[in-house]
Amino acid sequence: VTEPIIEGGKRVGFYVMDWKTKRKAVFAHTDTESKFCVGKYGVNLESLDTVGVEALVDASTNADVIVIDEVGKMEVESDKFVKAVKDAMEVDKPIILTLHKKSRNPLLQDIRRRDDVRILEVTPINRNLLPYKIIKLMKGEYV
Repeated sequence: VTEPIIEGGKRVGFYVMDWKTKRKAVFAHTDTESKFCVGKYGVNLESLDTVGVEALVDASTNADVIVIDEVGKMEVESDKFVKAVKDAMEVDKPIILTLHKKSRNPLLQDIRRRDDVRILEVTPINRNLLPYKIIKLMKGEYV
């Protein structure tokens, strides 16, 4: 899971966090120098490869539901993360993941094309109702 880093009331980066252990590391920051940059953020792939990938591998084995927030421009720069997402998609468990609607990244295109995937668009109007819809989908009550 990624969460924003706020300093002085402004977003300056993102942590990558393992929900289970609460372990987190700076994943992207305006002060990070990196060959991988997305917008104003330098991306620290090592933190994603450790905290993020380890959490995903653990969830694939030990969790009832796998949650990945998010698969975005920064995350797909990591080959290890991409492999972990692909591996998680093959596990027989429900997965909730967020992805960018317009991204043409091959991983995201592959996910969208899968027959076993249901895409729900988040809008300002439906964002508060989506958790209930997701629960119904997981229980098989929503078609």
